[in-house]
Amino acid sequence: MVHSAKRVRVLQVIHGLVPGGIETWLVNVLRSIDRDRFQIDFVTSTEKPCFYDDAVRELGAKIHFCPAPKSPWVYAPALHRTIRREKYDVVHAHLDHYGGFVLRVAQAAGVPIRIAHSHSDTSRKQAQAGAARKIYLWAMKRWLKRSATLGLAVSEVAGKSLFPQWGQDLRWKVLHCGVDTQIFHERPTEDVRAQFGIPPDAIVLGHVGGFREPKNHRFLIEIAAQALRQNPKVRLLLVGDGPLRPAIQEQVQGLGLEHQVIFTGYYPDSRIPLRDVFDVFLFPSLWEGLPLAVVEAQAAGVPCVLSDRISTEVDVVTPLITRISLDQTAEQWAKAVLGAAATNLPADYDPLAEVETSGFGMRDSVKALQDIYAAN
Repeated sequence: MVHSAKRVRVLQVIHGLVPGGIETWLVNVLRSIDRDRFQIDFVTSTEKPCFYDDAVRELGAKIHFCPAPKSPWVYAPALHRTIRREKYDVVHAHLDHYGGFVLRVAQAAGVPIRIAHSHSDTSRKQAQAGAARKIYLWAMKRWLKRSATLGLAVSEVAGKSLFPQWGQDLRWKVLHCGVDTQIFHERPTEDVRAQFGIPPDAIVLGHVGGFREPKNHRFLIEIAAQALRQNPKVRLLLVGDGPLRPAIQEQVQGLGLEHQVIFTGYYPDSRIPLRDVFDVFLFPSLWEGLPLAVVEAQAAGVPCVLSDRISTEVDVVTPLITRISLDQTAEQWAKAVLGAAATNLPADYDPLAEVETSGFGMRDSVKALQDIYAAN
């Protein structure tokens, strides 16, 4: 075990400190971990300022830049130099299959604890990959097997998607990312609905997520359009940003829904709309690892309508969960969403307490990480 006098130096390897699920969780880990025992730093592949840069620096973390992973002949020596210069004890990679390459570099640099972390179920995408992509995936999994000392996954399906011999190799295990639930104990101090111009009697369908392919925003808009036909009081609030946002905004304009669909962009704390605005959390994802926003929605007591592609490991407060096949029509989804909006839990039922004792509490995941990081 590490002596108490030694500070364990941990490098988190990500693309950038954007307000995504992985990054938000890592920032919450940094806030919660014992920073006298653990120095948590980040390496990113973007020099552009990112959402969480200032926050992590204020917490004592360094941000190192390595050129884009798409140029491995440049990325590898830059990463190697950073690891050796800073003398990291742990390298924790959050780059899906590319983690195999990252941990190969970390192994060559003499890092004793090398962790790959699977945050998504990409099995369907892997099955559709072309020949060149399949060769890449095979090579990365081989390097993961050879270079990782530990593999973590947010769910069973995410683990099976990334790690070879899942269930047989004892290095691979599930670690549920924790959610910070403190805000759900606090009462709103302002009318957030009014800030977005949402009428008090509106039925608000909400979604939190980056505008990227897995989130299935195009179908989400179709569901909202059908729900509006069934009830004109419906509003859709989309929290997040990303490369597909312009295309989705164009879709909304084409349907004439500019006044019913609200785009927040990046929001300082997505838990606030969850707590203060949403009547239903709508999540028709094509694939996921284990979406923490769904756990947060349950902590806020919000009914959730999810696609059948999402792992049932996310079902913590089961009375709040409705699952629908993506083979169903937008009209069928809309009926289910409006039905979920009428969900009433028993007066003595406490969804927040259930989430906090489910293993999804931030304290649980931070304790697990501290034990892992200090195990050298």
